[in-house]
Amino acid sequence: MIAAVVLAAGMSTRMGRPKLSLPYGEHTVIEHIIDTLLTLPLGEVLVITGHEQSQIETLLSRWPVRTVHNPDYREGEMLSSLQTGLRSVAPINHAALLVLGDMPALDSDVVRRLIQAYQASDGNAVVIPSYRMRAGHPVLIPRRYWQEILELPQEANPRTVLRGPNTSVIWVQVNSPSVVQDIDTPQDYERNLHQRDHRLD
Repeated sequence: MIAAVVLAAGMSTRMGRPKLSLPYGEHTVIEHIIDTLLTLPLGEVLVITGHEQSQIETLLSRWPVRTVHNPDYREGEMLSSLQTGLRSVAPINHAALLVLGDMPALDSDVVRRLIQAYQASDGNAVVIPSYRMRAGHPVLIPRRYWQEILELPQEANPRTVLRGPNTSVIWVQVNSPSVVQDIDTPQDYERNLHQRDHRLD
């Protein structure tokens, strides 16, 4: 089984307002991501909260997901939220799909390809999508690497494990720019909405 760990603890500093609760189609940004994940063969979906915790929990109260608060979200950035998620995943899950909460263009077909690559590796490899030679998200992390990530100091970057010399990595080349499209700024958000509308036309 594979669990999705959705990082939704950021402070939206560059956006200037909480970006995960911005409108995106029929839902908000974070709800759209959850809606996509729930169409996939995943054991559970965990959402790691931090900034605007109550707002995110209220938005997700009607969705079949589990929220886990990261009390260190201000200092630890992405690593502390990932560590919080890995500690909270149910034991039945043998891998975690690391999903960034500010990437609403998440493509379910891409995720299915990542899962297929993981299964073909007998669960021994980190699986990373690549679009035009750029590493993207989500990233699929087998349990064998979790302890090494959990032992990283707060100032470290999880990339030191995910692409480390002792890590087996499978790169999945994709044609979808969704894997590199986040929404850090208002311009990113407007561009993402425009691209979404273009895909739906």
